[in-house]
Amino acid sequence: MKVLMLNGSPHERGCTSRALIEVGRALNAEGIDTEYFHVGGQTIHGCIACQKCAQTGRCVFTYDMVNQVLDEMETASGIVVGSPVHYASPNGTILAFLDRLFYAGRNFAFKPAAAVVSARRAGTTASIDVLNKYFTIAQMPVVSSSYWNMVHGFTPQEVEQDLEGLHTMKTLGKNMAWLLKCLEVGKAAGIEPPSWEEIPRTNFIR
Repeated sequence: MKVLMLNGSPHERGCTSRALIEVGRALNAEGIDTEYFHVGGQTIHGCIACQKCAQTGRCVFTYDMVNQVLDEMETASGIVVGSPVHYASPNGTILAFLDRLFYAGRNFAFKPAAAVVSARRAGTTASIDVLNKYFTIAQMPVVSSSYWNMVHGFTPQEVEQDLEGLHTMKTLGKNMAWLLKCLEVGKAAGIEPPSWEEIPRTNFIR
């Protein structure tokens, strides 16, 4: 089993990375592999609603990691998305990335997912709410921890002092590993996920 770790921060080894590393260590300790992607260091184009991905399952923009992550999600067991807080929201780069990733994605349903955020002070719960909505619209079980999935600090060294935040990250990794193993046992026992049913699209204006 493998979990993808997306770092939406512009700083590859900043506060968000420190949080993801703690989650990853807990996953690795439970025998779950992890693969990291530094998304925040790229220039990410937003979705242009061209609808091409509906035909191909891939995004028309090929210069960044979106299609690479789409390929990895075919075999990945879950995903963790990390972001710093910018103006009480995840930063624009990770949001543009996730818009395209989830719009094109076809291998997300029933795979556990979690969001983690880092902040100097506030805006964390609002940011977690934004990220979790990507998961819930894709039928992904959202993994929880012993507190909201956040760390505080302006530098990675300050995050090291947030002992409760790091404990929350460790618990999140352990909880995700437990859920992944439960899903594997269920699959081995012949328990299949719910079958897909066509969605009756209802527009407000016709």
